[in-house]
Amino acid sequence: MSTALPQEMQQHTYAIMDRVEDSHWWFVGRRAILESFLRNIVQQFGTPHSALRILDVGCGTGANIEMLSQFGVAEGVDVSDDALEFCRKKGLTVQKGLAETLPYSDEAFDITTALDVIEHLDDDISGLREMHRVTKTGGYSLIFVPAFMWLWGVQDDISHHRIRYTRKQIVERIEKAGFTVERATYANFTFFAPILAGRTLMKITGVKPESENNVNISALNGLFGKIFSAERLWLRNLSFPFGVSIVVVAKKK
Repeated sequence: MSTALPQEMQQHTYAIMDRVEDSHWWFVGRRAILESFLRNIVQQFGTPHSALRILDVGCGTGANIEMLSQFGVAEGVDVSDDALEFCRKKGLTVQKGLAETLPYSDEAFDITTALDVIEHLDDDISGLREMHRVTKTGGYSLIFVPAFMWLWGVQDDISHHRIRYTRKQIVERIEKAGFTVERATYANFTFFAPILAGRTLMKITGVKPESENNVNISALNGLFGKIFSAERLWLRNLSFPFGVSIVVVAKKK
């Protein structure tokens, strides 16, 4: 979402994402977890879902906008023409813009999301401040980022990530942007060990797939998706001490 990100990001990445994000276990599980957090967020509003405006910052090829649409009127913004074209083919409302200079007026949205986006930015605090600006007072932001620099892998390279965060690091940045953090927990605790092992093996052997999204065991994809999705039940009342990702609920007070 920064000027550098999508122009550098390998074009084939969007095509792979569009092909797999409806079915790949990682995307399926992540959406299940995010939906659980969003249900809790929308309950805080005393208005019907249809009245809520939602913005997905760095919307990519649009699967998250489709998921967000069940909670309100959702739209997306991204700087990549390729990504936006995939969204428009799905009939989604999107426009081109940078995360650091969002093309929206102040307090335009009840909920803003950045789902694996902030780690792309050259200036992550600037992007978070823009999310704060366009979020209504009393509104919420839902943020999802990758965890731990020592989990760095092929996907981080091809997606041109700048950083993988600790919980403390992302919370500090979100608070510096003006939000109050209400919940912050690691996620994808279930597959932490195999992902760590797989990435370590890739580093040792020098094997580099075109995209980690292509690395899958077809026969087990459905099972993996159900296992990862089940984390939403644990995360209702528990916070994980570590995981592959971090999910944060922040409020604009």
